[in-house]
Amino acid sequence: MKRAFDLLFAVCFLLIFSPVYIITYVIIKVVSPGPAFFKAKRVGLHGKVFACYKFRSMRVDSGKVKLTTLQNDDRIFPFGKFIRKTKIDEMPQALNILFGDMSVVGPRPEDTVNADKMYQGEYKHILDVKPGLTSPASLYDYTHGEKYEDEALYEKEFVPQKLRLELYYVKHQSFLYDIKLILKTAWIIIQTFCGKEEFEKPKELASC
Repeated sequence: MKRAFDLLFAVCFLLIFSPVYIITYVIIKVVSPGPAFFKAKRVGLHGKVFACYKFRSMRVDSGKVKLTTLQNDDRIFPFGKFIRKTKIDEMPQALNILFGDMSVVGPRPEDTVNADKMYQGEYKHILDVKPGLTSPASLYDYTHGEKYEDEALYEKEFVPQKLRLELYYVKHQSFLYDIKLILKTAWIIIQTFCGKEEFEKPKELASC
């Protein structure tokens, strides 16, 4: 049932938002030298590494992989900030859903550089399900984690909470929960685009 929903969602998403894909592609090619798409190595189901597709929002010479993208990160070009804020940069991952590497809802896939040190102990079970476009942890990262300006502080304070939320989803996943998270994701993106900056912490944190 989940796979059937994923396929239906991905096909409809690609058809409906095809103009956004085309416009974004053209603008990136105009404003920033280099390819419009970026293929990142990510760790997915059972530790399988796959190419995760994104619209490029950083300069080609952006340097080594970091644990997260901090607030006011100087690697991001101006239009890149807009597509990151609106999550347009993640839209190419609809292709990953079609290919079966990802699901609509699931833990966000981590870079291979960071995965080994994050998925330890009980958190190895995060890899028991397919990664997704959205999850309780990715929404929390979007509303709170991206406000950090210090990577060490982010790793110390935020990453443990993020991992707890990812594991919470693995233990409580259901079709209705997925639908709730999809609707919540759309609403939070709209609110952010309209200028809202302060959000409550996810209720799931109190239960994990």
